Amino acid sequence: MKKIVAAVLLSWSALGMAQTADELRNDGKNTDNVLNFGMGPKLQMYSALSQINKSNVKRLVPLWSTATMSETGELAQPVVYNGVMYLVNGQWTFALDVATGKQIWRTQVEYDRAVLRISTSGAIYRGAPTLYKGKLYRTTLDAHLVALDMQTGKQLWKKPFANFKEGYKGVASPMIANGVLISGTSGGEHATRGFLVGWDPETGNELWRKHMIPAPGEPGHETWQKTADSIPDAWKIGGASTWQTGSYDPELDLVYWGVGNAGPYDAKYRGNGDALYTNCVVAIRPKTGEIVWHYQYTPNDLYDMDATNELVLAEIRIDGQMRKVVLNGNKNGFLYVIDRTNGKLIAAHPMTRVTWATHIDLKTGRPVLTDVADRLMKGEEVEVFPQRGTNAIMFAFNPKTNLAYLNTWDLPRIQKFVPYKFQNLGEPNTATAGRTSEINPGDVVGYHLAMDPLTGMFKWKIPITDMASSGSVLATDGGLLFTGMPTGEFLALDEETGKTLWKFKTSSSVNAPPITYTHKGLQYITVASGLGGSLARGQVGSKVPQGSSVWTFALMPE
Repeated sequence: MKKIVAAVLLSWSALGMAQTADELRNDGKNTDNVLNFGMGPKLQMYSALSQINKSNVKRLVPLWSTATMSETGELAQPVVYNGVMYLVNGQWTFALDVATGKQIWRTQVEYDRAVLRISTSGAIYRGAPTLYKGKLYRTTLDAHLVALDMQTGKQLWKKPFANFKEGYKGVASPMIANGVLISGTSGGEHATRGFLVGWDPETGNELWRKHMIPAPGEPGHETWQKTADSIPDAWKIGGASTWQTGSYDPELDLVYWGVGNAGPYDAKYRGNGDALYTNCVVAIRPKTGEIVWHYQYTPNDLYDMDATNELVLAEIRIDGQMRKVVLNGNKNGFLYVIDRTNGKLIAAHPMTRVTWATHIDLKTGRPVLTDVADRLMKGEEVEVFPQRGTNAIMFAFNPKTNLAYLNTWDLPRIQKFVPYKFQNLGEPNTATAGRTSEINPGDVVGYHLAMDPLTGMFKWKIPITDMASSGSVLATDGGLLFTGMPTGEFLALDEETGKTLWKFKTSSSVNAPPITYTHKGLQYITVASGLGGSLARGQVGSKVPQGSSVWTFALMPE
C-alpha cells in the first residue's frame, strides 16, 4: 500500500507545486485551475466557460462522487490546481484526482473538542482551501491557523490566533494578498473583540494584528460611548467578528473585509453609538493592516445584521465612466455598490422585503430608519424583515450583463431585548430573546432573482417556497446559473428567465459554492453536498440525511 501511495505522489509531484501570486491574480485565464474562493480574485462567481449551456444541460450527468467524512456538513468551495482538487470541511482536508475523485491524501483536522461547547453550528468551515507556493492554509475551530504541504498533506506549522475559551473560533479560510496571509475570527455572539491578523505565509510568524473595535485614542473609539447603562469598557467585548473572508485589488493594494455585528444587540449596553467598525466593510493595506477607509452599512446595529457577506469586485460604467466598485449583498436586505477606491456609496437598493429602514440616504450613506428600532428599545417584541438578506453565501455577478444573481430570504426576525450583565470573556452576550415565524406549506420564503445593482430593478424573481435557500450561485457564459437547495437538489437555471432547466438530487443539502473548470478539454461542474450550518439544520431537521460528499458533473456524450 505504501508503494502505491508513493507512486501516486511521485507521479503527481511532476505536475508542479509552485502555486504563485501571479497565478492567483490571473485565476480564470487558465480554465483548468480554480485557485480562489469565489471563482477568481474578484469573487464574482462567474466563468466564461460555455461548453455546458442551455441547449445541452439536460445531458449533464454525475462523473464521480466521493464521501468527505463530515457530520457537520459542507459549506466550503473546492479549488483545483494542476489536476488536483482540494477540499476542506470542519473535520478534514482532502486532495483528490480531479478526473476520478480518487483520494491522493487526506489529513484530519486536530482541534480541542472542548470548543464544541461554544460552537452552535459544530465544526463547520466556510470559504475555500487557500493555496500559495506549495502550501495549503486553513483555520481550525479552536482558533488556530495551519499550513499543510500541498503534495503530502503533512502539517508544516500550526499557530494559535486566539483563545477559544474566550469565545473565538476559526470557521473560514484565510487569504493571500501582496505576499501576506490574512485571517479573521468568529465569535460575534460572545463577549469578544474581533480582529484581522497578517502572517508570514512561509513561517507562520505574526506580522500585524488589527482590532475591528478601536481602542481609546484611536479613530472611531468615540462611537463607543460611556453612559449610565453601558458596560464598562464595552469596546473590549463589543463583537465585530471577521468570520468570513475578504477580496483583494492588487492595483490599489487594498484588501476588503466585512465586519460582523455589535454586541450586545441591545445598544444601551454599549453606549448607543455607531459602534465602529462593526457592520462595516474596511479597506486595509495587506502589509500593515492599516485601515484606509471604511463604510458602515448598519450603524448602531440592533438586529444581528453582520456585514461579513461576500465583497465582490467589479468595474461598472456609471455616468459614462468606468468605476472600480465593490458589491455587497448585505444581511440587512440591501444590495450595495461602493466605490472601492475611497469607500463612497454609489447605490443601495433592497433585494428583499425590508421593514427596519425605508431606504439608504445616498448623501449621508446612512439608513433612514422606521419606528422598529424605537419600539424595540422601548421593550416591545418586534418583527423585523429581513431575518437575513442572504444566508452567508456567494451571489454571482456577470460582468457581461452587469446583473447580480442571488438567493434571497423573505422571512422575519422576531426579537425582544432581555436584561444582561457582563461576567466573563467569551460568554453569550446577545441580550436578546428571539424566535422564528411559523412557515406553512407553500409559503414563499425567498427568491431566486436577477437584479441590476445600480438601479435596483429586478429582471426576474422566482419564488422559493417552504425552505429558503442557503446555496451560492455560479454564473457561466453558457447562459446558466448553478445553485443548490437545502433539500439536496443541485439546479441549473436559465440566466435569462430563472427557469429551472436541470436538476439533480444529491445525497444531502447543497449549501456550498459550486465551481466550473476544464480537464482535458471538457468542462466540469463540481459542488459539495452536506447538511451544515445552524439555520439549514433548523429548516431541514430530519427531512434530509446528514453526511457529506462532493459531486462532479460533465456532459454525457451524444
